[in-house]
Amino acid sequence: MVVKVGDIADLLEKRASSHLAEAWDNPGLQVGSLSQDIRKILFSLDASVQALQEATKRGAQLLLTHHPLILAPLRSVISDRYPDMVIIEAVKRGISILSAHTNLDRALGGINDMLADLFGLLDVEVLEKSNKPHEEGMGLGRIGKLPEAQRLSTFIAKIKAELEVDTVGLVGSEQAEISRVAVVGGSGGSLIPLAARLGAHVLVTGDLRHHEALEAKHLGIAVVDAGHFNTERAGFQRFATRFTEELRVLNLDVTLDINGGERDHIHRY
Repeated sequence: MVVKVGDIADLLEKRASSHLAEAWDNPGLQVGSLSQDIRKILFSLDASVQALQEATKRGAQLLLTHHPLILAPLRSVISDRYPDMVIIEAVKRGISILSAHTNLDRALGGINDMLADLFGLLDVEVLEKSNKPHEEGMGLGRIGKLPEAQRLSTFIAKIKAELEVDTVGLVGSEQAEISRVAVVGGSGGSLIPLAARLGAHVLVTGDLRHHEALEAKHLGIAVVDAGHFNTERAGFQRFATRFTEELRVLNLDVTLDINGGERDHIHRY
């Protein structure tokens, strides 16, 4: 059976319905055609020229990303401007770009479930539950417990190992005893009050702002800022592995690769 971009889009829609996405978001087909035949998919957190070059190198016809390439309406397409240059390059190379963003963050088995799994959390629940019909078990962030209570410093060592990072930001004491953990891939500082109210001892997220850090300190909840890129990359790559297994079960003749050449554009010293 020849697999088309539309077949993968349909599978993604079943896993992470576009109805779950935030109103400002733009998941779905960004560039290309749903009727394009594909034999290989490259998973990449972002759509970039580097990702397209990697897709060409690996013989992929579809770039499947977490972050949408196009978020705001385009009035023109200019070759030396982002994201325009990526659009032009994708068309030149005959590569379609498909994205699953906040819908995948909120979906059951999506980015945040993958993070909770990565950190070994048990009895996992949705942090900010959806109040929409037919979306039970879905929503933003996850909260669960560690197999055993431990010092925050020990858990931070696990975060660094699993996310493959050397440094993280911390609000709170490394010596604190923790057992209940909340995770939000990407930017989750706005959920600090909710995480504290639900009994989390620590929230793992990225993009922590100054006033959010002050709020966390006031509420007595520790926050580990492991970076927007790092938290989402880890969850998205784990999702890619699960998605590969699903394609295999469905006997779809398409292979998946992960863009291992992506790097955080924020350098930490």
